[in-house]
Amino acid sequence: MTFVAKPRIHHPQLPVNELGLTRRDYEGLVSTLCAGCGHDSVSAAVVQACAEMALPPHRFAKMSGIGCSSKTPSYFLDKSHGFNSVHGRMPSVATGANLANRDLFFIGVSGDGDSASIGLGQFAHIVRRRINMLYIVDNNGTYGLTKGQFSATNDRGSTSKKGVPNLYEPIDLVSMALQIGASFVARSFSGDKAQLVPLIKAGLKHHGMAFLDVISPCVAFNNHNGSTKSFDYVRGHSGPFVHADFYPPGEEITAHYDPGATEDVPMPDGSTLRLHKLNGDYDVHDRVGALETVQRYQEKGEVVTGLLYVDPDAADCHEILDTVDVPLNGLTEAELCPGSAALEQVNQSFR
Repeated sequence: MTFVAKPRIHHPQLPVNELGLTRRDYEGLVSTLCAGCGHDSVSAAVVQACAEMALPPHRFAKMSGIGCSSKTPSYFLDKSHGFNSVHGRMPSVATGANLANRDLFFIGVSGDGDSASIGLGQFAHIVRRRINMLYIVDNNGTYGLTKGQFSATNDRGSTSKKGVPNLYEPIDLVSMALQIGASFVARSFSGDKAQLVPLIKAGLKHHGMAFLDVISPCVAFNNHNGSTKSFDYVRGHSGPFVHADFYPPGEEITAHYDPGATEDVPMPDGSTLRLHKLNGDYDVHDRVGALETVQRYQEKGEVVTGLLYVDPDAADCHEILDTVDVPLNGLTEAELCPGSAALEQVNQSFR
């Protein structure tokens, strides 16, 4: 994995926030993802949200698993804590870190493969345990690092870059999050910064499990059989001297549409993503209504975006477990080892 540091020199008159920090202070390394990747738009939205909210970068903990999406925490908040875990196991690490230090802002970044396939069980349990964090899924319906296989969120009937149709029903992480107890559930599109940035801000400030599903197109796998310019054709008709790939720069896919409106967004593979933005009459406090809305528009082939559900009175795992009010590293020896009398009192409570 290659990391490229950004130059230290920047314009001396960049605007600063309440902490005296510029937007550059919230950035990370130079992205190594494909040009035009929707994941970079999500990272940029996180940078903008945190800078505008004047949140101190060193008070963040970034968690991720494996995949294109899980590389992205390197591209924002480089002055924060971070842990890149194994495939599908980010929720376990995030749970332990949150229980150890409740005073940090926690962001978990995962992908549709990382959360909906190998990590599906862990995703379900971190939601139901109500860990106080913002859980972002960069959802592109494909395994980008392993060259474009279907992920579990890919719609049935859609085709791969080779024209092979997906035969299975998709797993909808938004519906699952609504069913098993997330107190903040939202969906957005990586190219709609006007919607995405406020949702990230709200998720960071939400007390409890905040889940944000972001439709994030993969621009790399838009070649097809029959094209003499495709990667497969060129490799099959040449003798390689070196093994090298090149993805031509792509344009970022954006969408601007009003609340209550439906927008068709062309994808790099020739398909169309149909988005529907919730309007002002929608009740964000109705969990059952949110699930019904997602399913109803799904039947019409439309992806609902916006804040789907929020519980303003939500409790997090610390309230449920009645943990101490301070981070574990702030406890004294007397608090950690209260003596035999305290142990006997605990033992008596179980008799």
